[in-house]
Amino acid sequence: MPIIDAHQHLWDLDRVAYPWLTPDMEPIARSHVASELEPQLAEAGVTHTVLVQAANSYADTEYMLEQSAIYDWMLGIVGWIPLLYPDVAGRAIQRFRQYPLFKGVRHLIHGEEDPKWLLQDRVTESLKLLAAAGMTLDLPATLSEHMECVLILGERVPDLRMVIDHLAQPPIGTRPQGSWADDMRAAAENPNVYVKISGLGTASGLPETWSAADVKPYIEFALATFGTERCMCGGDWPVCNLAGGYAKAWGIYREVLGVLSPEEQDVVLSRTANKCYSLQMPEG
Repeated sequence: MPIIDAHQHLWDLDRVAYPWLTPDMEPIARSHVASELEPQLAEAGVTHTVLVQAANSYADTEYMLEQSAIYDWMLGIVGWIPLLYPDVAGRAIQRFRQYPLFKGVRHLIHGEEDPKWLLQDRVTESLKLLAAAGMTLDLPATLSEHMECVLILGERVPDLRMVIDHLAQPPIGTRPQGSWADDMRAAAENPNVYVKISGLGTASGLPETWSAADVKPYIEFALATFGTERCMCGGDWPVCNLAGGYAKAWGIYREVLGVLSPEEQDVVLSRTANKCYSLQMPEG
């Protein structure tokens, strides 16, 4: 069965600047390149990946495009464009759409001082261009205000496919599901909103000890709320190295998803990402 890792990163610190990647963030505050990930894919049983931006820069996107021309297991790229400037964003969309693997855009909204950064009129105009091009918007939502943006954007740009990364940082082991669950239910009302089962080890606050039991309630909630057809899975390499590594993350996700039928597992582990990002799975 093909397995698509719908969320992985690459960064080469000799090529691209990542201002958020400070020296105290061991063991990820160094370059992480495709050749290091490749054997880990085989160990985890992952056959293909989607690369996701890790810096608000053209340089990061161009580096991913370069790498995707080398490694055939990379099926899609979620890059970056300057959403604050619709004219420039439109030109960037036209430029990047020439690359078949360029599938969508992400901005590090959790690094913006304004949690409703996405609701600026200029950003909305850029997102309309993105939707018209058939591309997705990934959202690293960490606050309830970010999730409110999902609802409002669904009204402003109804044909925009949005992907909530890392299940919007669920409150694993710290408090009741509460507002997080309410936010997720509201987002699920929009059929163009998808979620990623990813990044849960770091979200857990239990980097050394997190287990399937810790994340199972949140994964089950996402599956019940969005349905398998709008849930996908991602290893979040190399950030996952802050919480036990790539093999551990995939082992836990596969364990929790193991209660699903083979058909349902295929949807979550492959078909949802394939559909959402309009990937082209190789034959054979």
